[in-house]
Amino acid sequence: MTISAPHLSPHQLHKRQRMITSILDAARQIMREEGVAALSMQALARHLDLRAPSLYNYFASKMDLYDALFRLGFTLYAQHMQNMIQGAQSWQDELRLAFEAYFTFAQRNPELYQLCFERPVPGFEPSPESLQISLDLLQASYQRAERLLPLISSDLSAQQIVDLLISMMHGITALHIANQPQLPLGEGRFGSLIPAVIQVLEKAWAKS
Repeated sequence: MTISAPHLSPHQLHKRQRMITSILDAARQIMREEGVAALSMQALARHLDLRAPSLYNYFASKMDLYDALFRLGFTLYAQHMQNMIQGAQSWQDELRLAFEAYFTFAQRNPELYQLCFERPVPGFEPSPESLQISLDLLQASYQRAERLLPLISSDLSAQQIVDLLISMMHGITALHIANQPQLPLGEGRFGSLIPAVIQVLEKAWAKS
């Protein structure tokens, strides 16, 4: 978590927050270019034209910095998912939009996607506060699945439905990024499969 500074004036707090944002932006750029696990405080300081000890005025350690990035990643992901699915007209439409939201978030934010969904940093464990953001998002998904149950024919529980969908979303997205990351949604071996997945689920879950 970030280092608190309770005795600063509003102007100083605003300046401090701008610096924290700059640090997070620079960290994301390094992670995107060199790999999520390649982030170091020394490289980050050089990128920002600072001395490395100055960074510890904002983050207690590199793991604290990763924690802030994990928290940012799930916050942005939750916003992106909500924006994508809010206009859904049917459960099939909502599933398609959810798949597309997961896919496009990963393409637009590959460094945050990897940190949040693939855990590539040895030794990093999100703080309870940051982990709670992801758990709240998962709980909201279970609640949406509960509302889906009366509309479909399935013996799966709401939790099993969500876990199944997460597995499928992650599989398609991870394979696309590993093989054809330059191609947009709807193209490539795996990026083109979302409509087929929705058709399979619609057929499997259709009420007779």
